[in-house]
Amino acid sequence: TKPRAYPLFMAEKAAELAEATVADISKAFSSSSSAQSSQNGATKERVVILGTGWGAASFVKGIDTDQYDVTVISPRNYFVFTPMLAGASVGTVEFRSITENIREINAKAKFLESTAKSVDPNTNILTCETVTCTGNSCDIEEFTVPYDRLIVSVGAQTNTFGIPGVREYCNFLKQVEDARQIRTALVNCFERASLPNLSDEERKESLTFAVIGAGPTGIEFAAELRDFVEQDGPKYYPELLKFVRIKVIEASSTVLAPFDKSLQEEAINTMNKAPRINDANVLNLLPERFKLTELMLDCSVKEVTEKTIFLNGGESINYGMAIWAAGNGPIPLTLDVIDVLGEDQAEEQSSARGRIAVDPWLRAIGGEGKIMAFGDCSCLSNGALPATAQVASQQGEYLASLMNRQYELSPPTTQGVFLPPTKDPVKTKTTLSDSIAEFATNSNEYAKPFQFLNLGILAYTGGETALAQVTPAPNVPPVKSVGKVGNFLWRSVYLSKQVSWRNRVLVVNDWITRRFFGRDITRL
Repeated sequence: TKPRAYPLFMAEKAAELAEATVADISKAFSSSSSAQSSQNGATKERVVILGTGWGAASFVKGIDTDQYDVTVISPRNYFVFTPMLAGASVGTVEFRSITENIREINAKAKFLESTAKSVDPNTNILTCETVTCTGNSCDIEEFTVPYDRLIVSVGAQTNTFGIPGVREYCNFLKQVEDARQIRTALVNCFERASLPNLSDEERKESLTFAVIGAGPTGIEFAAELRDFVEQDGPKYYPELLKFVRIKVIEASSTVLAPFDKSLQEEAINTMNKAPRINDANVLNLLPERFKLTELMLDCSVKEVTEKTIFLNGGESINYGMAIWAAGNGPIPLTLDVIDVLGEDQAEEQSSARGRIAVDPWLRAIGGEGKIMAFGDCSCLSNGALPATAQVASQQGEYLASLMNRQYELSPPTTQGVFLPPTKDPVKTKTTLSDSIAEFATNSNEYAKPFQFLNLGILAYTGGETALAQVTPAPNVPPVKSVGKVGNFLWRSVYLSKQVSWRNRVLVVNDWITRRFFGRDITRL
C-alpha cells in the first residue's frame, strides 16, 4: 500500500487518461444493439450508490452499466458544481448553470429520489424514505432496496461544533438551496436598509455581513460579496454603500490554511484593499479611509443570536446576515453505517472521527468488500486526505475502474487477513495503466491501491483576481500564481471541470451577462 514512485505514477495516470479517452470514443460509436446483447447474459450485480456529489457523479459516469445494475439514491436528482456556489449566492452565475441532472450523466443508471435511512449489512438491505408534499400536507413513504454492493458517497454536513445559535441563525453554503437563501437574504438586507424609517445605526447593522470561517469557502464568498457591493452596489444602492461592512471571522491566525504562506498573505492584502469603485459620485459619499472588508483573525465564536454574534474575547458584532463556513461534520446516515459495521470500524474511529474508515481500495473496514465509501464521508485508514471535490472525484473514478475490470473485491480471508482485491484470471481486464502499477508495486496479483494525484488548489479573491497553487511533484516547491493570471487559471480550470458542455456554455454566458448587464437582484 506504499505510494507508487511519482514518475511511474504519472505514467500510470497518463495511460489511464488515454484509456478513458478511447473508452469514451468507443462508447459513443457503439451501437445500442451491442449494448443490449451484453445485458442478456447472466444476472448483473446490483450496485447501489448513495449520493449525487462529486464522488458519486464521477463513479456513475465511469461505471459500466452493461456489467452492473446501477441504482443511484439521493434526495436531490442533480449534481452541483460546489466551488461556484459562492458566485451563485450573489448572482455571478445562475443556479441552473452549475447543476446537471444525474440522469444526464449516465442515462442507463436508475435513479430514486429518496433519502437512505439505514443499512443492514447482514441482509444487504437498504431502507429508504421519500417525502411527497402536496399543498399543506406531506406523505412519507418507506421502502427497501436490496444490493450486492453498496457505495456510500453522501458527503458531509456543516459542523456547528455545538455553538449555540449557529444552526438557527446562520446561513450555510453546502447546497443550491443554501445559495438561494443567501441571495434572498442579501437582497432583503439592502431593501430593508433602504426604508426611510431606519436610523443610520440600524442601516449599518442591516448591512453588516459576517462570514465565519476563512477557509476557501469563506474567503471566496466574502470575495464574491465584495464584488457584488463594488460592481452592482453603485447602480442599485449608491447611498447605502457607506454602511456596508464585510467581517471575516477566523479562529486561527491566518486565512486559506491549505495554501502556501505567501499566497495567504496575498489573499489578506487583496481583502484589505480599498473598495474598487469607479463611480466618482459614489466614492464621494464614502467616509475617508472607508474599509469594506475586515479580517478578524484569532477570533472564535461563542454564541449567535438573531442579531448579534458574541466572540470568546468578549466582543460582539451586530449583523444583518451571517454565513457559517467553518467546517464539516458527519450526516446521520454516515454515523449509522459506522455503527452497523461493528468493532473493526469502531477501532478506526479514533483517527476517522465520524467518517467511515476505508482501506486503500476504498472498502469500508468491517464491510467485507460489500460496502465501499469515498469522498467527505470517508477516511483512508492509511492516512486521511483533504475533504475536497478533487479527492472525491478521483476516488469515484478509481472505484468505477476497479469494478469495471472485475477485480474480486471480497476475496476469501486468509489466516484472519482480509486480502486486497484480487485478479480473476478469466474476468479481470489488465490494461497498460495496470501493468505500470504492477511494475511500480512489484505485484501482479492484487489491484493497485488508490493514490491521490494533487492537481493543485484554487481560490477566488475578488476583483477578478485569484490564487493558484500547483505542486509539480512531492518535495518540490509549488508553482504559484496570483492576480489576473491566477484568475485566468481559476476560470479555465473551473470551466473545464464542468460535467457537460451545457454547463460550460451557461457559465460563460453568465460571466458575459454579468460583465455587460450586472447581476440580477430581482426577487420572483
